[in-house]
Amino acid sequence: MVISRLRAPAQGLLRPVALGLARAGLTPNTLTVLGLVLNVAAGLVLATGQPLWGAAAVLVASFFDMLDGLVARVAGRATPFGAFLDSTLDRYAEAALFGGILVWHVRDGQVVEALLSYAAVIGSLLVSYARARAEGLGLHGEVGWLPRPERVALLALLTNLTAVQRIVYVRRQLEKASVSDE
Repeated sequence: MVISRLRAPAQGLLRPVALGLARAGLTPNTLTVLGLVLNVAAGLVLATGQPLWGAAAVLVASFFDMLDGLVARVAGRATPFGAFLDSTLDRYAEAALFGGILVWHVRDGQVVEALLSYAAVIGSLLVSYARARAEGLGLHGEVGWLPRPERVALLALLTNLTAVQRIVYVRRQLEKASVSDE
C-alpha cells in the first residue's frame, strides 16, 4: 500500500498534464485504450526476453493508466462505463504483461519460472475478481499488500535489481579472468 499512499501527491503533480490532455480533446476512454495498447507492447517486449526494456515500457503504460481516471475527473467526464472499461482493460493489460513473461520463460525452457508466471496470472485475476465480487455484494474489497500499482512497481524493481545483479556477476567473472591471465 506504499505506492497507494503516493497516489494523491502523484495526481497533484499529474493534474496539469491531465488538464492539458482534456483541453486537447483526449477522452479518458482513449487514454484507457492507449494504456492497454502500451501494456500489450510491453508484454511483447517481455516475451522477447528483454526485461529492462519491458519494465521501461510497463512504466510508460502505467503513466497512461494513472491519467485516464484523472482526466475523467478534471474534465467532468467520469462515467460508470468509463470506470467499467478501465477496470476491464486493466485485466487485459495485466494478462498481457504476465503472458509476455510466461512466453519468455517458456521460450527459454525455464519450467519453474513459467509455472510461477502462470501462478502470477491466476493470482492477478483472482485479486480483481475477489474485489469485484465483494463490491457486488455491497462489501468493501480493496485490501491487500499488492494492489495493481504495487505489482507494477515490484516488477520494475525486481527487473532492475536483476540487471544490477548480472552486471556485478559479469564484473566478478572478468576480474577472475584477469587474475588468472597474470
